[in-house]
Amino acid sequence: MNVTTQEIPPEVLALLALPDVDTLTPDQARGAVCAWCPTRLLAETAVDLGEHTDPEAGRWWPRACGPCVGRRAHHALYAHVALCEPCVDDVARCEIGRTLSRLVRRYRR
Repeated sequence: MNVTTQEIPPEVLALLALPDVDTLTPDQARGAVCAWCPTRLLAETAVDLGEHTDPEAGRWWPRACGPCVGRRAHHALYAHVALCEPCVDDVARCEIGRTLSRLVRRYRR
């Protein structure tokens, strides 16, 4: 099932730490290959990471494979919880924490 960027808010996308567009292959920049690994993506399995604009490269549309999104979300969740007081008590009290937790549950393998 494809995840749209509407399901991943911009503040959460920022925590996933996309690579710089100038380090990506053309296939990665257009979303045919995962932004973090060499996995070729299908429309049904790709996680949409939104349209991005770079002053030099122009517009680009990264996507990722589920396992990479799960790993990135897992690392981001640990970093976020350490700095977010509501998450320390209950991750469900924070929109960012809830979204990262959902991504980890959905894609972590």
